[in-house]
Amino acid sequence: MNYNQLIKIRRDLHQIPELGFREFKTQAYILQILEKIKTPNMVIEKWETGLFVYLKGKNPNKTLAYRADIDGLPIKEETNLPYHSKHEGCMHACGHDLHMTIAIGVINEIVRHPIDDNVLFIFQPAEEGPGGAKPMLQSEQFKKWNIDMIFALHIAPELPVGTVSSREGILFANTSELFIDFKGKGGHAAYPHLTKDMTVAASMFVAQIQQIISRKIDPLDSGVITIGKMTSGTVQNVIAEEAKLEGTIRTLNQETMRVIKAELERHIKGYELLYECKIRLDYGAMYHQVYNNGNVVSQFEKIMNSSNIIYKEANAAMTGEDFGYFLKEIDGFMFWLGVGSTYGLHHSKLNPNEEAIQIGVQAVVEMLKNYK
Repeated sequence: MNYNQLIKIRRDLHQIPELGFREFKTQAYILQILEKIKTPNMVIEKWETGLFVYLKGKNPNKTLAYRADIDGLPIKEETNLPYHSKHEGCMHACGHDLHMTIAIGVINEIVRHPIDDNVLFIFQPAEEGPGGAKPMLQSEQFKKWNIDMIFALHIAPELPVGTVSSREGILFANTSELFIDFKGKGGHAAYPHLTKDMTVAASMFVAQIQQIISRKIDPLDSGVITIGKMTSGTVQNVIAEEAKLEGTIRTLNQETMRVIKAELERHIKGYELLYECKIRLDYGAMYHQVYNNGNVVSQFEKIMNSSNIIYKEANAAMTGEDFGYFLKEIDGFMFWLGVGSTYGLHHSKLNPNEEAIQIGVQAVVEMLKNYK
């Protein structure tokens, strides 16, 4: 499988992005590719809309695992590329098309040049939501492989091609979704005293909860509360009976997440009294922090340096990744792969440099071959 074939695979996948647990075309496409390179020492199993691909080693004393996420995002693509998404309102805006392509390239390399250890490749659905890692990890299918080490990569638009980056300890934050529904009493705009205005209540709430970060969290710690979506009302001259907020919480410390949630719940009780309303709070999906094993990262750095791939020390980031659930149970790590894109992750114009695919394949293969 040469470079041009990998580019075609990436572009094919880019055109069929699908949301979490709906990756039917994606799963079928990957299966179609794998059937062409399948050997007697390869086992392929479906799990929901994902896949397990197991390659038995020549002389195994351990089993390694590598994960690639496969879902897209509900974003309308604006790249104007000839191979743009064919699924209106859905896009591979987080690089999962590259992640899958790199995994396929690695499988092909190991089929052609077998290594000593067993390798389990995980094509994981629903990373963007509602979260596929945790149920996949808990499945009987996964448990039977007895994994000794697991790792994954994520594209980094801000890093140049030819560069990888990681760090010991926390790499990605603890994250929690946030859904808050306000219910009051609507009415005519001319008679506000007869209503319970939820536009006002929700607006004040959004402004007030920022003080949780500035006044309840240690300045040397890190926390974020972002409200990304707010809806209320129906027309300009009617006071809103309902309002809805959607957002996210990010922390680099699990205790900080607990404090923020406790403070949000205190605020809600107060606002219910102050605005004489009912407020419902739902945290939605929660992702565990991505915490890298120091020994594994140290080996990765040495292997990259000996492979002429530039390694840089990463900073901890407030991005979230459900790969953290795997690392909670199994030693391993995640690393950034430079793709040199002007536009960042989750942007409608994200356009990674496809030359990074070869670097990604090389980095993963070298790690699998040389990990001790």
